Formats: sequence, structure tokens, C-alpha cells
Amino acid sequence: MSGVFHTSFSLHAHGEGLKGHSTHYCAGCGHGVVHRDLAEVIEELGVQDRTVLVSPVGCAVFAYYYFNVGNTQAAHGRAPAVALGHKLANPNSVVISYQGDGDLASIGLAETISIAQMGLPVTVVFINNAIYGMTGGQLAPTSLMGQKTATSPEGRNAMMGQPLKMAELIAQLDGPVYVERVALFDARQRVKARKAIRKALTLQMEGRGYSFIEVLSECPTHLKLSPTDAEKWVKEKMEPVFPLGVKKDLTVEPWFNPPGPRFEPAEILGYCGADPAAARRTTAPWPAHLGQRDLSLKLAGSGGDGAQTAALLLTRAAIEQGFDATHIPSYGPESRGGTSYADVHFAADEVLNPAAPEPDILIAFNAPSLAKFGPTVREAGLILYDSTVITEPGELPAGRRVLALPFTQLAADLGRPMVKNVVALGALQAATGLLPARAILDTLRHVLKDKLAVLPLNEAAFAAGQKAAAPVPV
Repeated sequence: MSGVFHTSFSLHAHGEGLKGHSTHYCAGCGHGVVHRDLAEVIEELGVQDRTVLVSPVGCAVFAYYYFNVGNTQAAHGRAPAVALGHKLANPNSVVISYQGDGDLASIGLAETISIAQMGLPVTVVFINNAIYGMTGGQLAPTSLMGQKTATSPEGRNAMMGQPLKMAELIAQLDGPVYVERVALFDARQRVKARKAIRKALTLQMEGRGYSFIEVLSECPTHLKLSPTDAEKWVKEKMEPVFPLGVKKDLTVEPWFNPPGPRFEPAEILGYCGADPAAARRTTAPWPAHLGQRDLSLKLAGSGGDGAQTAALLLTRAAIEQGFDATHIPSYGPESRGGTSYADVHFAADEVLNPAAPEPDILIAFNAPSLAKFGPTVREAGLILYDSTVITEPGELPAGRRVLALPFTQLAADLGRPMVKNVVALGALQAATGLLPARAILDTLRHVLKDKLAVLPLNEAAFAAGQKAAAPVPV
């Protein structure tokens, strides 16, 4: 076996015993043949150190056990999108999206079509065995008419739709340059399959465009056939429905040769519209009175409460101070009722986990958010909520500082209830001092530079929040 394919699978049964020297695939499965050919072609082309193999959920989920190349695991159906990210981040890489029929043609169909139409040089190897192999033998988009599966026990019928012919579908798009369907049921077909894989990778290496190789593959386990009979089934049953051969083969001059990504801070800031001079700004002192070198916040409310906007303002202000900061929004179907939230992290050095399952600080704009996230706040943390809306906060965890302030009423007193989120930011600043007031206000002014008419209102809202949360003189 080639050097691209590990001879001992340390990730499979810790490399011990027979399992440490054999794949997890069933006897007679086509994946093993394609793995072998793919590994040997990668070695022949001399691109092992440039290759990134993307495998999502499916029978090939553990492909990274076996290939001694760059490997990325993708979510179900999202391998093409991940492959595109690798290609754009490192244009010199050879990126292969390796997918099964349930993954590529069902949950990942949108990504499959979109990335194919873009036409950037990536290679998709599509294993079509007409069944959901890994998850129990359910009906797949490519299952044949009359084929019995776990979810079509009487056979696929017209009410379940016709099987998808992915090679023909992809070939109709403008983006791809090479599309071929191959098979594995005899030596002659296996030679053709290997040649197709080699051609697809070569076209990518030359920067000519997107290639799609569909492989008709045996699944003896779910067909309940011997390996030999499974090969016969593919030849006699699948091939008439999925005709073999080249579906598209364009002669295209090499065109994809973009420069690699650049990481100079000045350039990155320039791309996002920031002042490149900010790249040379020195880091402000970390708010040592808060102790931790990494602080997490959760801002939550219903749609329209401004939690997402406030979270973005805080994140930008922290970055302007020179801290590492992250923001993860979560909208969900609750955005017009229930709770929509954002997780924010500040770190003196580097944010290691952008999520905030146990925040140091919670800002809650409505009762569902307080009820859901209040119990998750860390001990000695701060719970800050809108007492205008939340009149009965319920029982909150002990050992937390709780501050109830009328964000909405304070904003309404200024004539615009919608600025309650800025009121909350002012209250947060006064209650914690986690960022200087100047930093938050400067960010607010930058964000509103094209809406100067509402800037005084927002500045007044921030001041009202500060005043409300300021310690009472003794």
C-alpha cells in the first residue's frame, strides 16, 4: 500500500490486533477500493503534503484513520463548503471532498450544487451505493425504484420520487469542467475509476476547475448479498439507471492562481473597513479588578430587544482596546418570542472557547431569558436584568450579584424605548468597569457615523444606564 495510506491504523482500535491493520468497512464494500486508488493517485502525483481530504458523516466518516494527508471532518452534508474554505485559504492545496449518497445528495444537496456552480478547482468523489449505509439502510436519494430498504420495506415507489442522477445533474451546471460516472464491479471498470480520479486531481492541480467523480459502489451488507452478488447487482440493476461514462469534459485553460491569504494586521483591518493605524495600537491594561484573564458574557432577549447589537458593540469595543474578543449570535425561531442570545468573550491574551455556557455576566431583557440563563451564571457572577419587563424574576441562584434596572423605562423616558440595549451597556459599564466608558462610546460613535442624528439619543441612553447602576453614595 502506498505511503499515503497508513499501514497501521493507530486511531482504529489503537492500532492493535487485526483491527489495527484493517479498515472498518464491511467485506466487499467499494469504499476500500476507492480509498486504495485515491491514495495511490495522490502518491503518484506527488501531492501528499498538499492534499486535504474532507470527509463528513457517512460510511467514510473515519477516512482520517487511514489517509496520511491533511484531514478535516465536516458536519453532515457540509463537506463541499469546508472544501471550498480550504481551497480559498490555501490555493495551492489539493482538496478532495469524499462523500456518500445520503450525505451529498440529501442533506448536503444545496452545498453540492452551490459549490459545483462556483466552479473553483476542488475534487468531489461521490460514492453512490444506493442506500444509507452507516445509519441502518434507509432509503437514499439514489435508491432504485422498487428497492427495499429499512424505510421502504415494500420497495421504492412513485410517491417516494425517482432516484437522483447526480452526475447528470452536476454536468448541467456551468461551473464544473469534468464529470464522470464510474463503477467497481469488474477489473476493467476499476481501472477506469482510477483513471477518472487521477484526471480529476490533475485538473485541480493545474487550476482548471471543478471535477465530480461518481462511483457506483457495492454495499453487500444492506443489499444482503455476497460481495460477488453485490457486484452483479450493481452491474445489472444500478448501471441501467445510472449509465456509466463521461458526462462533461471541457478543455479549459488554467485560470485559478490567486495569491495566498495574507495575515498582516494592517491589511486585514483594511479589508473590514477599519483604520489600518489601529493595528499598531498598544493593548490597554486588562481590568485586573475583575480577576480573570478571560471573561464571558451572555446577552439575551426577544427579537427587537437589541441583545445582538449590544453584543456586537461590546465585542468591537474590546477589540479596539487591544483584547481578543469573540461574538457568537444565536437567533433561532425564538427571535420573536422566547429568547435570542449572543455569547461574548473577552481575553487578555486569547479566547480559547467562544461559547459561554456558564457566563460570568448575564444581561437579560425578558423573563424567558432570565429563567433560562440565570441558573447558568457562575458563582460570584453578575445577573443584570430589565425590571421594567421582568416584574417577577423568580428564584435566582445564590452567590450571584443581581442588579435589576428598568432599561425599558429609562429608554422610554428619553423618548425611544428601542435604545434600552444602550441603557444596558451603560449600566454594565458602571457596574463592572470591564471596559472604559470611552471605549464603548467611541465604538458607538463609529457605528453611528452615518446616523449622526440619533447619536445624542444613544449617548444619553448610555449615560442613563451608568447613572442607574452607579453605586449609591454612603
